Amino acid sequence: MDRYQRMELDFEHLEEQQEYLVRMKGLLAARLGVPLAAVHSYGCQGNAADTERIKGLLAQMGYRFTDDLDRADLILYNTCAVRENAEDRVFGNVGALKKRKEQKPDLLIVLCGCMTQQPAVAEKIKKSYPYVDLVLGAGAYHLLPKLLYDRLTGGKRSFTLLDESPLVVENQPVSRDGGCKAWLPIMYGCDNFCSYCIVPYVRGRERSRTPAHVAEEARRLLDEGVKDITLLGQNVNSYGKGLEGAPTFAGLLEELNSLPGEFRIRFMTSHPKDCTRELIDTIARCDKVCKHLHLPLQSGSNRVLREMNRRYTAEQYLELVDYARETIPGLSLTSDIIVGFPGETREEFEETLGMIERVGYTSLFTFLYSRRSGTRAAQMEDPVPQEEKSRWLRELLAVQEPIGMGVHQAQVGETLPILADGLGKTGEGMLCGRTDTNIIVEFPGSPQLIGQFVMVRITQARNWALLGERI
Repeated sequence: MDRYQRMELDFEHLEEQQEYLVRMKGLLAARLGVPLAAVHSYGCQGNAADTERIKGLLAQMGYRFTDDLDRADLILYNTCAVRENAEDRVFGNVGALKKRKEQKPDLLIVLCGCMTQQPAVAEKIKKSYPYVDLVLGAGAYHLLPKLLYDRLTGGKRSFTLLDESPLVVENQPVSRDGGCKAWLPIMYGCDNFCSYCIVPYVRGRERSRTPAHVAEEARRLLDEGVKDITLLGQNVNSYGKGLEGAPTFAGLLEELNSLPGEFRIRFMTSHPKDCTRELIDTIARCDKVCKHLHLPLQSGSNRVLREMNRRYTAEQYLELVDYARETIPGLSLTSDIIVGFPGETREEFEETLGMIERVGYTSLFTFLYSRRSGTRAAQMEDPVPQEEKSRWLRELLAVQEPIGMGVHQAQVGETLPILADGLGKTGEGMLCGRTDTNIIVEFPGSPQLIGQFVMVRITQARNWALLGERI
């Protein structure tokens, strides 16, 4: 069966899920009255969006939420597998739960997400952490009500890993914090298989939500008062693959841009190989789509890009950037860079430095290469010492800092519309928000302004943000 046809099976889960939500609510009320759940999400924005759906299910079962692990009747960690230190942090925190389980035998401990989708990790949890009750792989959270009910009514601890084509389950409850910003997943999984990345192995192949489902959720968010929507996908540029009618990401942006109201649309992440001129033209044309493009370069060396399986060259990347800059006035560009990929030479690293100077990024997300078992890069020779890679990273940051500062300084004196989305960090009475180009701005203001667009004149540039005053 074609994997996209399998998405039509999603709705068969809903009736059973609803049945177990009701059963769980009654069971928990009888045993605990008002049960408390402590839920923590590791890693990316996609995990954060999944966690909102997990909390939505828990809320319908009757759970309320707490940050105090000592009070919790259920502790759930939604895990990340992108870097090894993320896994180490999870194992450390899970190990610390052993004593709590001994003191409170009825405590439920649940692990889910990308890290647990790896069979070797699931096996390690099974053998070394016997007090963990449930393990759910990435994309399996919709099964949580039944698995919890089975465990509470005498069932054994369970491990549920999904195959490479998990379902896209719609109509799931969502528990958000009620703020004016929201994540909106438009697709799941990845087909790119970059040689350093574990995501396609743990998140499965690409599955897109239909434009109708995305637009429906966007309308709900706007009705709830959301003013800043970030569309999520491992590669949003390949949105629509396999769906009837062959919708595109550019078309989806057009549809969402036409929704009534004052709000902004952001998105991440874009793969350069699928970033089309049609998409760039659409960003320029749509007034609600932010003029910011996060376009991960990863390396400026064509040989390293081939080894990474990125499927574009540095020259193609620059051609795309030049067209975007010509088409979208004031465009802000950000990127991801991996330093110390296996086999990378000093000369190839310097090619990356040259690309950074040539493009002029607003900011960069930089990472030392992290080996992930199961990926092709993990088998490559890696002769450069970690200390040398760390020196390269510091050198890269020294190159980028004045470039980013220059971008910020060019904003001084401008008056810009800013969505006040929270309290600032630079002092009491400060609010924060972001520009249309995704730069943080802090300015004085009352908390009552949070959730509103205000005009702010930029008065000062710092290397991490802009400071301004409300007009």
